[in-house]
Amino acid sequence: MKKLTGLLLALVMLLSLAALAPVALAEDTAAPAEETAVEAVSEDAAPEAETAVEAVVEAAQAVDETVEAAIEEAEEASGGFLDGVAKVNDAVNGVVWGVPALILLAFVGVLMTALTKVFQLSHIKHWMGKTIGAVFHDKHVTGHTQDKSISQFQSLCTALAATVGTGNIVGVAGAIMVGGPGAVFWMWVIAFFGMMTNYSENVLGIFYRRKNSHGEWSGGAMYYLRDGLGSYKGCKQIGKVLAWLFSLFCLLASFGIGNMTQVNSISGNMQTAFGVPTWVTGVFVMIMVGLVVVGGLKRIAAVTEKIVPFMVILYMVGSIVIFFTNIAQVGAVFSAIFKGAFAAKAAGGGIVGYGIKLAIEQGMKRGVFSNEAGLGSSVMVHSNSNVREPVKQGMWGIFEVFADTIVVCTLTAFSVLSSGLVDLTTGETVAEYGGVALTKANLVSTVFSIRFGWIGSAFIAISIMLFAFSTVLGWSHYGTKAAEYLLGEKRTIPYRILFVLLVFGGAVMGDNLAWDLADTFNGMMMIPNLIGVIALSGVVAKITKNYINRTFHGSAEAPLYSAFPDIQAEQEARTDIED
Repeated sequence: MKKLTGLLLALVMLLSLAALAPVALAEDTAAPAEETAVEAVSEDAAPEAETAVEAVVEAAQAVDETVEAAIEEAEEASGGFLDGVAKVNDAVNGVVWGVPALILLAFVGVLMTALTKVFQLSHIKHWMGKTIGAVFHDKHVTGHTQDKSISQFQSLCTALAATVGTGNIVGVAGAIMVGGPGAVFWMWVIAFFGMMTNYSENVLGIFYRRKNSHGEWSGGAMYYLRDGLGSYKGCKQIGKVLAWLFSLFCLLASFGIGNMTQVNSISGNMQTAFGVPTWVTGVFVMIMVGLVVVGGLKRIAAVTEKIVPFMVILYMVGSIVIFFTNIAQVGAVFSAIFKGAFAAKAAGGGIVGYGIKLAIEQGMKRGVFSNEAGLGSSVMVHSNSNVREPVKQGMWGIFEVFADTIVVCTLTAFSVLSSGLVDLTTGETVAEYGGVALTKANLVSTVFSIRFGWIGSAFIAISIMLFAFSTVLGWSHYGTKAAEYLLGEKRTIPYRILFVLLVFGGAVMGDNLAWDLADTFNGMMMIPNLIGVIALSGVVAKITKNYINRTFHGSAEAPLYSAFPDIQAEQEARTDIED
């Protein structure tokens, strides 16, 4: 309670200083006599001010105790209901994340890699130069737009805001604790092939996007399912049904992966690191999310393009410090990863063969949770880019997965595996450290505290707060687009209100149930999207070949910008962009 009171008072003081700063600056030229008078008045008012502060502290304590008691009563009353939800979720989760679904996920990545002739490797210099390399010299990539679209860099930042989240910290920790070090190997595998899945989604998103009545691009799996798959003979109704199902599942997923799990991680870490009650964090984050989400995509993009680069670099610096500190462990860590990927037994023992199953399952599930390749989610913001070449936006999809999983998740994994908290021989994580039980929520925080002390715990709490907050912002757009498709443009406001209110629910919800629900919603939206990518794989291959022929072989063939003649003509006539 003391920590909470101190934090609240500090916030009040900072806000007061911020509010008074302009006034103070404006009055710098005031006469000395005025300053003396003000000081005298301030001294006279000191006792009253102290009394007011004491009253604020007492009121804060009373509110804290009342709210915590109410939450405890609500949890007791809803215990049976949540148990029922958990049982139903377990049954559905077993289907959508069963072996057939994982095979489908891997198959799509392998298929698109083959059809594009391993584009992610064969043209790595090109896509690196057209994505992160272009940020530093191409104004068309970073320049803000005057219309309803956003820049390529803003689309990446908003997409990364949704993907680089708690999955990169809490998700990786959970994968290692359950699947052992070998889970990291399967995260890499699914990411390598997932690059081309994400690429394909973005290519199709740009190719089949349309503009709504507000002049804003609307694209995503629902549109290439309806207008792409649905254009095939006898598939019109199938395309419409799958598009509707995807939008529904996306709506549900936005409350899980894009909301409750993220805020749950924020509140848990703020409570551990600073002693802030979960409900206080819930109220604060709910207000902040509401202020941004109400401004729509342009405001979301404006915020994320500032937060994302800062938070990723900040987290990478901390992880790289641990990497070089534990560099002697590199050989042992990578050996454990490769051996664990094919271990007959699970971490800590178990049935022969179960270890490989757990490593693959955890690696793939957490990998997809982190980079979202195969979900068809990030394409909804990539489709708002001011780009006209589908392949160009597809390359941003490749970089998105690369940055999220190959870079950030790997740094997290090395930090955990080199910490001494995981037995690299058995793959088992120690049960507790410093008298505190280790869970996926506090494992990485503990790792950083071992190296940096309490600053390490605070660093991870702040990193998770930034990661999760940005994820919530990105997913609010995804859910809004799904609501727009299902209910119409005028009915997205009720969705946004509900999305913001559920932020508080995520803050006080149980840890395991929040993550389990997110897993299920992910799988439910993944299946119709992957069906669409497979059905339209030939379209992706054709567009890619067209781009490669024009870019690398000097072909004069007409570019493929859109499936719709009017949009194709509009894009061809543009003079505000260079390809």
